Amino acid sequence: MSFRIATYAVCLEQGQVLLTRHVAACGETTWTLPGGGVEHAEDPYDAVTRELSEETGYDGVVERLLGVDSRVIPAAVARAGVEHQNVGIFYSVRITGGRLRAELNGATVEPTWTLIGEVASLRRASLVDHGLALAQILPATGHITPTPVGGLIQH
Repeated sequence: MSFRIATYAVCLEQGQVLLTRHVAACGETTWTLPGGGVEHAEDPYDAVTRELSEETGYDGVVERLLGVDSRVIPAAVARAGVEHQNVGIFYSVRITGGRLRAELNGATVEPTWTLIGEVASLRRASLVDHGLALAQILPATGHITPTPVGGLIQH
């Protein structure tokens, strides 16, 4: 089994959410939240704004911790072909500056402000739905029921 700790920025403005398109090695694309792996010795709080800047060109400030999600991706669908656990830490992040642009030489492209009502029609990572639910519900425990995977919702 592989394991990863990642942070995700939930950026909401005027009924829209900031998404990026992830391009897999096979060329398949999925919409996701800005974010990614926490580097060795890096604080997750710092990782989320670093990832936001790398993937979108925006500067941001963490407004609050939304919650944590732990999901296991079966080997049959995991990129590396082995079962994978992802622990995702979700933050509400407010954009403070910068200019929207694609990630330079990265796996994410096309950062886009998307109407929240249009998200359901996109092929997206389950973490998009999870992050939006955390932002809407603001559970005291920081935990909600995992987002079911299937159809347009991918691992």
